[in-house]
Amino acid sequence: MKPFDYLRTSRASTAVGAVAARPGSSFVAGGTELLNLMKDQALAPGLVVDVNGLPLSEIALRDGRLLIGATARMGDVADHPVVRQGFPALAEALLASASPQIRNRASIGGNLMQRTRCWYYRDPGFPCNRRDPGSGCPALDGQNRWHAVLGGSDHCIAVHPSDLAVALRALDARVRTLGPDGRRTLALDDLYRLPGATPHRETNLRHGELITGVEIPVTPLARSSRYLKLRDRAGFEFAVVSVAAALTLRGRTVTDVRLAFGGIAPRPWHSAAAEEALRGRALTAGAAGAAGRALVQGARPREHNAFKVELVQRALADVLDDFGGGR
Repeated sequence: MKPFDYLRTSRASTAVGAVAARPGSSFVAGGTELLNLMKDQALAPGLVVDVNGLPLSEIALRDGRLLIGATARMGDVADHPVVRQGFPALAEALLASASPQIRNRASIGGNLMQRTRCWYYRDPGFPCNRRDPGSGCPALDGQNRWHAVLGGSDHCIAVHPSDLAVALRALDARVRTLGPDGRRTLALDDLYRLPGATPHRETNLRHGELITGVEIPVTPLARSSRYLKLRDRAGFEFAVVSVAAALTLRGRTVTDVRLAFGGIAPRPWHSAAAEEALRGRALTAGAAGAAGRALVQGARPREHNAFKVELVQRALADVLDDFGGGR
């Protein structure tokens, strides 16, 4: 790990100003992501600003929304009774993340800011366009079992690793930030970027802009939500594919639906076409199959990850079956 300067502050404006004034600097909360990448020499910030002292750890219902502060710990959010009762997909996604020890340390904001990465990114012995723009992407023709089948580019096919972000996308969550230009609120789709020709630019946050929290509307959709994660082993593993689904029914007819997917794209993946295949229709196995086929239209599998195209459709069918979609 290369030497770095360290600053701890209890004022958000001070933290933002310090990072904004120094290129190559970074915020840190739980450190479960940043410190590992620094040890791997994938990242080498010259200044690390500790935001644990900021008053951003609330978990509360207010004005028809669930508000979660950026420094709230993943374990605390997953165990909160309001989250478990009113936002089950969120609780399930958090409990499927990492290990209990990491969930007790990792923050909500830090989880959302995880780097989109693969093993080539973590190994400085390989080129990587995310780590070193223009150097190449060995995953395109290399070991790409874990990589994207949707949304990738000829410059990068790594997948976003966050379970939390997938659940939040299905729950219509918005991210609150504070930056050098003030406060703003972003939808999840506006937070993350697809790789295109600039995969090193992973979000639309400006340098020095800090996630301060997440807000989720309290809706019938949120109360009727599920999260399914398929992975190679039960503990401490990124998703091979994952599905977050929130839907409401009148009898057996889908009146509204939100779907989001992980493990298949460089950002939490939303498919309006899959939702439209379900909305207004009876929730049957046939409808679930139509939604799955709509989801994978345009998929570009590689040598080792073509199985994901079928697997994510099966995962979607399994989730919808929990709502009664297999009958």
